[in-house]
Amino acid sequence: MAIEVRIPTILRSYTGGAKVVEGSGETLADLLTDLDSRHGGLKGRLVTETGALHRFVNVYVNDEDVRFLGALDAKLSDGDSITILPAVAGGAFGFAAAAAIASHAASVAVAGSAGR
Repeated sequence: MAIEVRIPTILRSYTGGAKVVEGSGETLADLLTDLDSRHGGLKGRLVTETGALHRFVNVYVNDEDVRFLGALDAKLSDGDSITILPAVAGGAFGFAAAAAIASHAASVAVAGSAGR
């Protein structure tokens, strides 16, 4: 079963610089085990010692977040595309900026509807 896995830049040292690798497995856990057999250390960067996905890693199966598909138990099929993305945190500034943008967008929308 061939499954395409897109590797983020930060993890490419485990894949010899490859942006995309192939693996196999019936579940995401099986796929990560298979990938780790070929690219040692990769699974350790994605899965905690307790066997759960690290919370700072986002994994998508065909653009669907695996957290909503059963996490490591997510079923995979031949031809699936897996994307691994490191989570990006904005901290307090990120939340403040998002709130300011949302507030500005709301005020523009209100101003625009008042002129109609």
